[in-house]
Amino acid sequence: MDKKLLLIKEWLRKAEHDMGMAELAIKNKPEYTDSICFHCQQAAEKYLKAYLVFLDIRFEKKHNLDYLLDLINEKEKVSEEFYEMLEKLEDYAVEIRYPDDWFEPELEDAKEAYEIVTRVKEFVLDKFNLPENKTDKR
Repeated sequence: MDKKLLLIKEWLRKAEHDMGMAELAIKNKPEYTDSICFHCQQAAEKYLKAYLVFLDIRFEKKHNLDYLLDLINEKEKVSEEFYEMLEKLEDYAVEIRYPDDWFEPELEDAKEAYEIVTRVKEFVLDKFNLPENKTDKR
């Protein structure tokens, strides 16, 4: 298997793990809304990075979804709706993790974050044309 495909699969696997953690928390510890939102943001970021690798677009190590979307937008049009949807996840990357900037999202915010990352996942997997259950295998 070539290096590019291996890297894409690794980004997808890591995204699946973040999404899985968010789902576990929603089902078993819904009060952990900050962790749910964090993992949703992280999964979205990793799905987008997998797609950037697929597109042969280099990216810096940043936790910024707008930056990643801008890079994708250089090759293919990204809708304003998609930007707005992902903007809701942006504060969950860093701010939510530190006590001085900390805020507690509501359960509805966490559920919305999970719905958003589900849409990001579908967007990316549709581009790859991969069956959903194949992303976690090496």
